[in-house]
Amino acid sequence: MQDRWLINSPERRILITVQSRGNGALNSNIYFRNEKKKTNEYEVLIMLNFGVIAPLLISFVISAAAGPKIIGILRRLKAGQTVRDDGPQTHLKKNGTPTMGGIIFLLGVVVTCLFYVKDYPKIIPVLFMTVGFGIVGFLDDYIKVFRKDKEGLHGKFKIIGQVGLGLIVGLTLYLSPNVVIRENVEIQKGGEIVEIVHKAQNEKSTKTTIPFFKNNNLDYADFVGFLGDHAQTAGWILFVLVTIFVVTAVSNGANLNDGMDGMAAGNSAIIGLTLGILAYVSSHIEYAGYLNIMYIPGSEELVIFICAFIGALIGFLWYNAFPAQVFMGDTGSLTIGGIIAVFAIIIHKELLIPILCGIFLIENLSVILQVRYFKSGKKKGHIQRIFKRTPIHDHFRTTLAQLDPNCSYVFTKPGNVFHESKITVRFWIVTIVLAAITIITLKIR
Repeated sequence: MQDRWLINSPERRILITVQSRGNGALNSNIYFRNEKKKTNEYEVLIMLNFGVIAPLLISFVISAAAGPKIIGILRRLKAGQTVRDDGPQTHLKKNGTPTMGGIIFLLGVVVTCLFYVKDYPKIIPVLFMTVGFGIVGFLDDYIKVFRKDKEGLHGKFKIIGQVGLGLIVGLTLYLSPNVVIRENVEIQKGGEIVEIVHKAQNEKSTKTTIPFFKNNNLDYADFVGFLGDHAQTAGWILFVLVTIFVVTAVSNGANLNDGMDGMAAGNSAIIGLTLGILAYVSSHIEYAGYLNIMYIPGSEELVIFICAFIGALIGFLWYNAFPAQVFMGDTGSLTIGGIIAVFAIIIHKELLIPILCGIFLIENLSVILQVRYFKSGKKKGHIQRIFKRTPIHDHFRTTLAQLDPNCSYVFTKPGNVFHESKITVRFWIVTIVLAAITIITLKIR
């Protein structure tokens, strides 16, 4: 059953459609045209839905309740973290702390989402990828902990797993008829934008959201426009390649960021909240119009998943906060990165990741630059490094006394070290700022 209301006035025109889902729930779509650009006056459009809060609370309770039992099992199995002796001295006391704790929030996410998959089928692909990345991370941890191999899963196999999962995501989005958008269109008068509307029909598209471009959209097919009639197909191939790159890069970045108590969990919860907001506004035409982004039908279903993700991370953070009772290990960090990447790709916001996941990007770059700089010096016969230690968060907790006297360093400040709790909180603050910038940039012309 579907009811429709049309409200007309000199200042606004709103078409509201409410449709029964057959299970007692209602779907509502509000098609909004603001004739005088007074969007902020319509508080009636703000929807506070307990259905969004519930998965967050459920996953938090599951993770928090399962935490002590899983930590106890890991201790009995002697699944303790082996800390490298060439790392920061303050890190050595963490030797033996249970790892593989990512199982805690994985349990929270998966169990919570199983309650919702019947009514919200669009979370199934993300849930599948969550389990997939969890398996890759678990194998890595298993080899490190139980086979006593500090290197864990061989690099090439880890990359194969990440690339393979990225390929599955890209092909699924390409082949699925349900992955559609409605493009945003700017209506101008006298060279000035007076209104944002959306096309009436759903369409498969290689477009994605990016600030500073026309309509905040970028079409991958434009890069291969020289192929003529085959440009659209080639655009999808390029999209799949970008998907593989984003999934691999973000999962590695999250993995590197997991080096201090609470660091990766806190940063990822903030990123998850931002992605949840972007998914929600993308699912409502009036909000999408205000931000001048594409409308993505059904993306509100993904908010259920991301809320479960946030709640599970908070539940895990209860035990991972300093001093950590458990580490997430690669079981957790690779999964976190995979979830963030896949979610962003599904809502066509993957090109916002360099800003939103700026901390992960910096961690990645610090390691790449350090290795490249070290190797270039080695070829010349001397030892050189850019930072005191990488990933970059380790730079801030490494004393000058720990540096190699035979090595030249580009950056040795700060000379004093910071407590890891201070470093962690400051990284959280940076992520909050980057999250705000990510959303604000969509309004910058």
